[in-house]
Amino acid sequence: MDARDSITIGMSAERILVVPPERTVGHFVPGMPMVFATPMMILEMEMASGDAIRDALLPGWVTVGTEVDIRHLAASLVGATVRTISRVIAVERRVIRFEVEAFEGARKLGEGRHARGLINVEHFNKRLGA
Repeated sequence: MDARDSITIGMSAERILVVPPERTVGHFVPGMPMVFATPMMILEMEMASGDAIRDALLPGWVTVGTEVDIRHLAASLVGATVRTISRVIAVERRVIRFEVEAFEGARKLGEGRHARGLINVEHFNKRLGA
Protein backbone atom coordinates (compact mmCIF):
# COMPACT_ATOMS: atom_id res chain seq x y z
CA MET A 1 0.00 0.00 0.00
CA ASP A 2 1.20 3.50 -0.86
CA ALA A 3 -0.21 6.00 1.65
CA ARG A 4 -0.32 8.68 -1.07
CA ASP A 5 -3.14 6.74 -2.78
CA SER A 6 -5.65 7.22 0.04
CA ILE A 7 -4.38 9.67 2.68
CA THR A 8 -4.51 13.39 2.01
CA ILE A 9 -3.09 16.48 3.64
CA GLY A 10 -5.66 18.04 5.95
CA MET A 11 -7.26 14.82 7.21
CA SER A 12 -7.81 15.32 10.94
CA ALA A 13 -9.30 13.97 14.12
CA GLU A 14 -9.73 15.04 17.69
CA ARG A 15 -10.08 13.21 20.97
CA ILE A 16 -11.56 14.34 24.28
CA LEU A 17 -10.25 13.03 27.60
CA VAL A 18 -11.26 13.87 31.15
CA VAL A 19 -7.95 13.41 32.95
CA PRO A 20 -8.18 10.47 35.39
CA PRO A 21 -5.75 9.98 38.30
CA GLU A 22 -4.09 7.06 36.49
CA ARG A 23 -2.94 9.38 33.65
CA THR A 24 -0.99 11.71 35.97
CA VAL A 25 2.74 11.87 36.62
CA GLY A 26 2.00 11.41 40.35
CA HIS A 27 0.39 8.06 39.56
CA PHE A 28 3.62 6.83 37.95
CA VAL A 29 6.21 8.61 40.11
CA PRO A 30 5.58 8.84 43.87
CA GLY A 31 5.81 12.35 45.25
CA MET A 32 5.17 14.06 41.92
CA PRO A 33 2.13 16.29 41.30
CA MET A 34 -1.15 14.75 40.19
CA VAL A 35 -1.10 16.49 36.80
CA PHE A 36 -1.58 15.11 33.27
CA ALA A 37 1.65 13.28 32.43
CA THR A 38 3.60 14.21 29.32
CA PRO A 39 3.70 10.60 28.00
CA MET A 40 -0.08 10.40 28.41
CA MET A 41 -0.54 13.63 26.42
CA ILE A 42 1.69 12.20 23.70
CA LEU A 43 -0.36 8.99 23.74
CA GLU A 44 -3.53 11.02 23.09
CA MET A 45 -1.75 12.83 20.24
CA GLU A 46 -0.65 9.53 18.71
CA MET A 47 -4.14 8.07 19.04
CA ALA A 48 -5.73 11.14 17.43
CA SER A 49 -3.25 10.81 14.56
CA GLY A 50 -4.21 7.17 14.05
CA ASP A 51 -7.89 8.12 14.20
CA ALA A 52 -7.39 10.77 11.50
CA ILE A 53 -6.38 8.21 8.87
CA ARG A 54 -7.75 4.87 10.07
CA ASP A 55 -10.70 4.80 7.65
CA ALA A 56 -8.39 5.47 4.68
CA LEU A 57 -6.28 2.34 5.27
CA LEU A 58 -6.78 -0.88 3.36
CA PRO A 59 -7.78 -3.98 5.36
CA GLY A 60 -4.74 -5.54 7.04
CA TRP A 61 -2.84 -2.25 7.20
CA VAL A 62 -2.23 -0.07 10.28
CA THR A 63 0.10 2.72 11.29
CA VAL A 64 2.60 2.73 14.12
CA GLY A 65 4.24 5.71 15.77
CA THR A 66 7.79 6.37 14.57
CA GLU A 67 8.62 9.95 15.63
CA VAL A 68 7.51 12.47 18.24
CA ASP A 69 8.66 16.06 18.65
CA ILE A 70 6.37 17.47 21.33
CA ARG A 71 6.45 20.39 23.75
CA HIS A 72 4.37 20.14 26.93
CA LEU A 73 3.45 23.77 27.62
CA ALA A 74 1.08 23.74 30.61
CA ALA A 75 -0.17 21.48 33.38
CA SER A 76 -3.70 20.07 33.74
CA LEU A 77 -5.23 18.66 36.90
CA VAL A 78 -7.27 15.51 37.44
CA GLY A 79 -10.78 16.15 36.10
CA ALA A 80 -9.66 18.60 33.41
CA THR A 81 -11.15 18.11 29.95
CA VAL A 82 -8.34 17.83 27.40
CA ARG A 83 -9.00 18.09 23.66
CA THR A 84 -6.30 16.70 21.38
CA ILE A 85 -6.21 17.53 17.67
CA SER A 86 -4.14 15.94 14.91
CA ARG A 87 -3.87 17.04 11.25
CA VAL A 88 -2.03 15.37 8.36
CA ILE A 89 0.63 17.77 7.06
CA ALA A 90 2.64 15.47 4.74
CA VAL A 91 2.20 12.08 3.10
CA GLU A 92 5.05 9.92 1.83
CA ARG A 93 4.87 6.36 0.50
CA ARG A 94 5.04 4.73 3.94
CA VAL A 95 5.19 7.71 6.35
CA ILE A 96 2.44 10.10 7.36
CA ARG A 97 3.37 13.29 9.21
CA PHE A 98 1.05 15.17 11.57
CA GLU A 99 0.79 18.46 13.41
CA VAL A 100 -0.61 17.82 16.89
CA GLU A 101 -1.98 20.05 19.64
CA ALA A 102 -3.64 19.61 23.02
CA PHE A 103 -5.91 22.13 24.76
CA GLU A 104 -7.79 22.61 28.02
CA GLY A 105 -10.48 25.04 26.91
CA ALA A 106 -8.63 27.73 24.95
CA ARG A 107 -5.36 27.16 26.84
CA LYS A 108 -2.79 25.26 24.79
CA LEU A 109 -1.25 22.39 26.76
CA GLY A 110 1.02 20.94 24.13
CA GLU A 111 2.06 21.11 20.50
CA GLY A 112 4.39 19.47 18.06
CA ARG A 113 4.85 16.99 15.26
CA HIS A 114 4.33 13.27 15.01
CA ALA A 115 4.99 10.67 12.31
CA ARG A 116 3.42 7.28 11.75
CA GLY A 117 4.71 4.44 9.60
CA LEU A 118 2.39 2.36 7.44
CA ILE A 119 2.69 -1.41 7.95
CA ASN A 120 0.98 -4.58 6.79
CA VAL A 121 0.15 -6.40 10.04
CA GLU A 122 0.56 -9.93 8.61
CA HIS A 123 3.98 -9.20 7.11
CA PHE A 124 5.06 -7.30 10.23
CA ASN A 125 4.12 -10.19 12.53
CA LYS A 126 5.87 -12.74 10.27
CA ARG A 127 9.05 -10.65 10.24
CA LEU A 128 9.02 -10.49 14.05
CA GLY A 129 8.12 -14.15 14.42
CA ALA A 130 4.92 -13.29 16.28
